[in-house]
Amino acid sequence: MQEPKFKITQRTLPHWELDGAVYFLTFNTWEKLELTPEARQVVFDACLFFNNKRYNIYIFVVMADHVHILIQPWFKLDNEFWSLSSIMKSIKGYSAKKIPKLMKHTGTIWQDERYDRIIRNEEEFQTYWDYIRQNPVKAALSKTPEDYPFFWQAS
Repeated sequence: MQEPKFKITQRTLPHWELDGAVYFLTFNTWEKLELTPEARQVVFDACLFFNNKRYNIYIFVVMADHVHILIQPWFKLDNEFWSLSSIMKSIKGYSAKKIPKLMKHTGTIWQDERYDRIIRNEEEFQTYWDYIRQNPVKAALSKTPEDYPFFWQAS
């Protein structure tokens, strides 16, 4: 059996990556830029674009100024897992090109950093799952998570 590989990258926040792990990720807009519903749809679609191809999304929500996601990168053909950096670059990069056209916004869309946490057990997984589910409800954007148009969970 192959030993798990850890990768550590350092920016403002340290980022630990463990092959095969599930992660809770949060990424924020630049200076709390509020995304329009059309812009949130672009981010929503960008998150799902490589779902079941490069990663597995369990649940996510796109809020006005941030995104929460439970995600597990997949194994690539070269015996490596897709890195969180490459996944974030894809989602943030694509949406950052589309959003300025929709919002008539010039300048930066996303903060460089992200918050990520390796999920260590089923209890943590459930805690973050519930947190993501309730985010639009706690923000008074919908009565149930399913009523919020930018919420998605695996069936």
